[in-house]
Amino acid sequence: EMLRSSNGLRKVMRGAPTMEAAAQAQCRYLYDELRTLTDDRACVLVRCYKTHPYGGLPPELQRFARQQLGRSPDEPPSDDMRCLTLLATVGDEESWNDRRRSAGHQAVPLPTTSVVERAPMIAQLFRALGIELESVVMPPTGIVHDLEGKSYGVFHVRDARNSPYIPAQDFVERHHVRAVVGFGGSLKTGDFFATILFARTTVTTKAADRFRTLALHVKSTFFDYGPDQVFDS
Repeated sequence: EMLRSSNGLRKVMRGAPTMEAAAQAQCRYLYDELRTLTDDRACVLVRCYKTHPYGGLPPELQRFARQQLGRSPDEPPSDDMRCLTLLATVGDEESWNDRRRSAGHQAVPLPTTSVVERAPMIAQLFRALGIELESVVMPPTGIVHDLEGKSYGVFHVRDARNSPYIPAQDFVERHHVRAVVGFGGSLKTGDFFATILFARTTVTTKAADRFRTLALHVKSTFFDYGPDQVFDS
């Protein structure tokens, strides 16, 4: 099953003109192909994020990030400030299939590690992947080759109900989310990506750990895109 999933991801992501298009193909594949024992979709929602410098965001995402910070256009943040940017999304509700319709996650500013700490799911996600929060906020220079071959851990919340790492408990309750799995890796810029699956079925630790393999395949595809190939025009 893991080999079939890996091959399927490679097939749907190959040749996408942008990282966003490849990420959307990845989310669509995982949403459609991961199934319960009764052949229902296993995931309520699948999303892919990447950290991205504020100065490299499209104007509409810069506006969103400034609003999140409470800044006016006359007070732009540093171009180097990282934002956790929603790159792709596929889910049960119509609005979950367009990143531009997200009310709160289009571009989440990460100006300091203390700000990241106040977002428990984001902080725990990166910790579980084995990524230092300092590297998320300000990627060190000169480490891209070291990161290229690095494997990462898996973010796994076995029971999403009442978990301190999943603060949106209304979402969990309303959509019967049972477990959350996340996987990710580094990019050639020193930034990071993370794919998060909100599942309506139980996910064991052993099953969650297998997503490390998918992470390597997704990472190898994303690694080919340059800074000017991230977003759809």
